[in-house]
Amino acid sequence: MRTRDADKEQLVKQKAIELLVADGFEGFSINKLAKACGISVATLYIYYKDKDDLIISIAIEESKRMSEATLKNFDPDMSFEAGLRNQWKNRYKYMMDNPQSMLLFEQLRSSTYHDKVFSSITHDFKEVMEKFMKNAVARGEVMKMPLEAYWSVAYAPLYSLMRFHNQGSSIGGKAFAISDKLVWQTFELVLKALRT
Repeated sequence: MRTRDADKEQLVKQKAIELLVADGFEGFSINKLAKACGISVATLYIYYKDKDDLIISIAIEESKRMSEATLKNFDPDMSFEAGLRNQWKNRYKYMMDNPQSMLLFEQLRSSTYHDKVFSSITHDFKEVMEKFMKNAVARGEVMKMPLEAYWSVAYAPLYSLMRFHNQGSSIGGKAFAISDKLVWQTFELVLKALRT
């Protein structure tokens, strides 16, 4: 039996993400991936049992990396403003550093892989974020609201800006590139909207 090669395994992950973003889940195949990596199809089966296992494994690994990056230097006992600012800083950095992963996550949201991927990584992250919100509500920094309402106001604006940035255009096809200034102006509006 052949052994795993860490460099080759990293190449497989990188090329898989690129192909999944470019071709979608339906256009993605093990054969295309093997060709893109310059390896045999048999080599891929050292790492993954089939196409679904490959997609799910890589997506879970990327999701965990994103979750860890998002929680960097974050403490659920932070003030609401400091905690939200930290979240924006971490999410913004992760999205700028990993544009292909973000495009993969966009595809995952509307795929049959969604539940398998996100259910495996959300428990700890959800607990930390729930504690953060409970603390902020208890201190009177923000009003109690459904998670979906909070997320839509707190983070959706950042994700929309990043979507425009990744597309290179905003509404109506106007050329668009994100800037730190715009991100933090938007953050201030979000903070104002959420404060009690």
